[in-house]
Amino acid sequence: MSDTAAGGSVAQGEALESIDLRLEEHRTELTAYCYRMLGSAFEAEDAVQEAMIRAWRGFDRFEGRAALRSWLYRIATNVCLDMLNGKQRRARPVDLSSPQTADSPLGDALPEATWLQPMPDSRVLPTDGDPAELAEMRETIRLAFVAALQHLPPRQRAVLILREVLKWRANEVAELLETSVASVNSALQRARAAIAAGALNAGEPAKPMDQEQQDLLTRYVSAFESYDMDSLTALLHEDATWSMPPYELWLQTHLDIRKWCLGPGIACQGSRLVPTVANGAPAFGQYKPAEDGGFEPWSLQVLEISGGEITGICFFLDTESYFPLFGLPPRLDS
Repeated sequence: MSDTAAGGSVAQGEALESIDLRLEEHRTELTAYCYRMLGSAFEAEDAVQEAMIRAWRGFDRFEGRAALRSWLYRIATNVCLDMLNGKQRRARPVDLSSPQTADSPLGDALPEATWLQPMPDSRVLPTDGDPAELAEMRETIRLAFVAALQHLPPRQRAVLILREVLKWRANEVAELLETSVASVNSALQRARAAIAAGALNAGEPAKPMDQEQQDLLTRYVSAFESYDMDSLTALLHEDATWSMPPYELWLQTHLDIRKWCLGPGIACQGSRLVPTVANGAPAFGQYKPAEDGGFEPWSLQVLEISGGEITGICFFLDTESYFPLFGLPPRLDS
């Protein structure tokens, strides 16, 4: 190989590496955007990967005619809209039916595509940044907020996220969606009205983690691991929800939660909890006692907290999928 050819290969390699680095700078925020659009951690990561591939292949046609970030969001939006075409919305058990009692049958597990999925903060939030901005970002990935977004038609969903969450101007959104400013403003108005409706309430803003919340979580871990139902229910708001995807059944009264824990859910007795963070909220990997000693995965618990009380606990039971996603160990020793 000639020196000229070798030099050209090195330069080309460096150019490709530079493109990769420029694209990767936007992966985290694009994952957050796609997660809000799709309600699935795994689909969001697939969407971002597809957007990155399309951007990489088309980078020579990009040529800086628009901001790289805007161009990537255009591609990611188109990928999400394609993925959402003809699909039913993802939801939480509390969005699908009324609360039932501890005596109700658990029923059949519903397909994975039914459920809103949890997302690790580490996949969608920057590792550093202004604390106030990070707090606002956490609000927009909470389970209640993302669940509310799923009620909107896909293009309305994109408009609301781009305008309200990401603070894009109407003309920027219109350019991205290849529509008019009037259409964007109309879609935003309809989306706001839908979110504001009682059935689509995105929940109250969560307080930043403080000593009061930390003490509450410490008491929760102690009560759950000791399986002290008096202490556990004392930490729950009187209308706290208790749900277990992939099952539609969910509970709401202290009496039914207690009866469930001491009845169908008695296998949770003796569990151990490992802390993590999901959707801007406290979460725990729950491990129940295994027959051969030690502890095996049972659920990913995501807590909702308001007013110094736990207002909801969602037990995601697909540990085979979620524990690796959250970096939780596959087993605990005794």
